[in-house]
Amino acid sequence: MKTAIEPTSPAFEENRSAMLERVADLAEQHAKALAGGGERYVERHHRRGKLTARERIELLLDPDSPFLELGALAGWGTDFAVGGSIVTGIGVVEGVECMIVANDPTVKGGSSNPVTVKKGFRAAQIAAENRLPTINLVESGGADLPTQKDIFIPGGKSFRNLTEASADRRPTIALVFGNSTAGGAYIPGMSDYVVMVKEGAKVFLGGPPLVKMATGEEADDESLGGAEMHARQSGLADYLAVDERDAIRLGRQIVRRLNWRKHGPAPAVDYAEPLFDPEELLGIVPTDLKIPFDPREVIARLVDGSEFDEFKPLYGPSLVTGFAQVHGYPVGILANAQGVLFSAEAQKAAQFIQLANQVDTPLLFLHNTTGYMVGAEYEQGGIIKHGAQMINAVSNSQVPHISVVLGASYGAGNYGMSGRAYDPRFMFSWTGAKSAVMGPAQLAGVISIVARQAAEAKGQPYDEEGDAQMRAFVEQQIENESLAYFTSGLGYDDGVIDPRDTRTVLGICLSAIHNAPVEGARGYGVFRL
Repeated sequence: MKTAIEPTSPAFEENRSAMLERVADLAEQHAKALAGGGERYVERHHRRGKLTARERIELLLDPDSPFLELGALAGWGTDFAVGGSIVTGIGVVEGVECMIVANDPTVKGGSSNPVTVKKGFRAAQIAAENRLPTINLVESGGADLPTQKDIFIPGGKSFRNLTEASADRRPTIALVFGNSTAGGAYIPGMSDYVVMVKEGAKVFLGGPPLVKMATGEEADDESLGGAEMHARQSGLADYLAVDERDAIRLGRQIVRRLNWRKHGPAPAVDYAEPLFDPEELLGIVPTDLKIPFDPREVIARLVDGSEFDEFKPLYGPSLVTGFAQVHGYPVGILANAQGVLFSAEAQKAAQFIQLANQVDTPLLFLHNTTGYMVGAEYEQGGIIKHGAQMINAVSNSQVPHISVVLGASYGAGNYGMSGRAYDPRFMFSWTGAKSAVMGPAQLAGVISIVARQAAEAKGQPYDEEGDAQMRAFVEQQIENESLAYFTSGLGYDDGVIDPRDTRTVLGICLSAIHNAPVEGARGYGVFRL
């Protein structure tokens, strides 16, 4: 591939400067999750001789290996702590890629709230789809009682997920550092392997106060659910650790003996880095998302050797499709060029997705779309049925999908490009990206037109001043709700990332994906032709 980027041009510098501001802001937002419950609670946790959730993860992982944190901004914009009082992500333990789920005891004792439950479900889904062993680092007081109505009934699925993982021969390991009470006791209860920290772990269905109220029995923590009791008497603990570091050592020892093998094809051993500097990704996307950019410039900085075999380059030019390789793994890429998807682009996409399934090749969707084209000419030309062909192909595709929102992802274009509703294996957003049913100005304008027509139908005068206020209010609301932080906070992606990290993130995801077999669809439903 060649590049037309001029790093010294005013437009590039403006884009780069704006993106660097967003990246700096992203670091501030991530800092909220990294802070846990705050300095006071972290210090108290350390005074008790305990490690924080991220310190435990760091010791568990292989030295100098990456950790892809998922859902770091979960709960952003809500009343709950950013991160949802739980840390989830993919890391390498004894050479094995594992899903790691760690309660953060510095946030309300690690208790689970609605964000925690949703984030945990997503971690379990990723582990299941990509055939990853799961390691739970447990220290939680159970449900956040004020929100129990929102988590008690759906939260039971957490335990079902553990049993289904075991039945699917995906090992589950629980390292219990502190409380694992009430329903939380079933985390070790339903795990394949259980390690408990002596004089630290407390695992019981009902603590001393509840037992006293329910039965009148007087009992202490150790006799009810202490680690030594479970190791010597109940048999719930398979290993008794002398301290937290020993528990982590034992956890690594368990993984070492799993005899784990990947079922997907191995990557190419030798591959070249992109020819172009990933730093230049900062200046490619315009500050105004209505201004199009060439996604080939992004692709050239993501794929091995900047080699991209473009498919149908002269047909449907608003969508770029083609085959490449990322960190030695083959991928098919679909990337929006001019934002709008016309009939030709939709048909091109449907064919390309089918071809990728024929050759068992994962698909990478790079979003920057305002949706499918509207208007009498395009409706008469069949845009609905052609868009349906693309969405049909995406829906029934069986190869793994990864989606990255570079700029805008509006309307049904989000669906056709394998948005969250279409279950991509992983989905990320660049800082500054936006997702919504349509752009803020367009949405406010539609509401205005409908209101104006309603007033005319009733023969009433239209309040122009009120209309202006309404449009300003709606535009600001939609602008706020379409931000990457907001959608990530709702769990609609797996994280907001620095553009420069995209290739690394894709490499980790592709490696994780290949723990499972990679096979394309063997048939499709009816295409409306």
